[in-house]
Amino acid sequence: MTRTILSSRSSAYLGAVLLLVLATGMIQQVQAQIGGAAVVFLMIEPDSRSAGMGNAGVALSDNANSIFWNPAALAHQQGTEAALTHSNWLPEFNAGLFYEYLVAKHHIPNWGTVGAHVTYLFLGEHEYRDAQNTPLGTFKSYDLAAGVSYGFNVSDNFALGTGVRLIYSSLARVDVGAQKTNPGVSAGFDLAGLYTTPRIGLGSMDLTYRVGFNLANMGPKIQYSDRGQADPIPTNLRIGHAITLDLDEYNSLSFAMDANKMLVRQNVAEICDNPEDPEDCTREYSSDPFYQAIFSSWSPIEVNTGTQDDPKFESLSPFQQLTIGVGAEYWYNQLFAMRTGYFYEDPNNGNRQFLTFGAGLRYNIVGVDFSYIYALEEDHPLSNTMRFSLLINFAQ
Repeated sequence: MTRTILSSRSSAYLGAVLLLVLATGMIQQVQAQIGGAAVVFLMIEPDSRSAGMGNAGVALSDNANSIFWNPAALAHQQGTEAALTHSNWLPEFNAGLFYEYLVAKHHIPNWGTVGAHVTYLFLGEHEYRDAQNTPLGTFKSYDLAAGVSYGFNVSDNFALGTGVRLIYSSLARVDVGAQKTNPGVSAGFDLAGLYTTPRIGLGSMDLTYRVGFNLANMGPKIQYSDRGQADPIPTNLRIGHAITLDLDEYNSLSFAMDANKMLVRQNVAEICDNPEDPEDCTREYSSDPFYQAIFSSWSPIEVNTGTQDDPKFESLSPFQQLTIGVGAEYWYNQLFAMRTGYFYEDPNNGNRQFLTFGAGLRYNIVGVDFSYIYALEEDHPLSNTMRFSLLINFAQ
């Protein structure tokens, strides 16, 4: 799909970023979102299994997709496995956007489990024009990340994990005068942990409890032109727990819950050329480096709940900045699964609220998972989003 981008480098950049904001479902006031974080495609949940459970997976993921949810969970996995997830993104817009995630892991006896992944989000083909509305050409927008992860057991019940990824973001290639817009490049680092209890007998059932965390995408800011316009990457903390009940030899039931927070701190300064004239003031945005934002992002933030012409700023507490995902999963004989879940985000922090549904099949070395989003808001951009995942376990 070809889109018309307006008359400058900044307009082309803004158009691509708007698509990216929509594609991740983080639909906030545009001014606040653009100043908040770039490359938010890193937060798109790739695993159709957990996506069918309300995006809850930090304590439950048990396959190669653990690289995203919790690399510490790799430590408990054996053998070699590869997985591929595909999704036509924002199908309601018919914009030709799509998302791909390729991941693989391999266990090394006495060392732990290593993994690698590639993430790709295609944001369409765009046309840009000059101030006289003359066509100057077209460009394609996309985001790409590739990295490696490692999980290892500290004890029988506790595991640690880490990962690193390179990030390449090509939103626009438009030059205005001496100013150039280039692809942005950055890197992110992960640190994760997972605690698993021994199996607990409850009459005829067995119970396993897990609790985990994943501090992901710690890294330097990314820039597309000059250093003054650099934006942070989405450093993110995900914590969660899960309970699995083995009801009998063939039936099991799991419940999971995740809480998620972007650790990005945006600072706002009001610059007034004439202090006596409030209309002569402008708001300038900056952000803390990731190593400060890990702590400073837990303070309240100010968000615009009005419009650009009629702004209305309200305080958003740290708890209102969390997203919550809960889900349930039923397995029969580890061959067939059914899943459902619910995802919640505060109305002033994106307002994503949807139900999820999913199913899974396992046969021999092959696994297939499917998930579907049912948005609770009419005409929501994420409505009818489907993900399909294919797993191949070479250990069978």
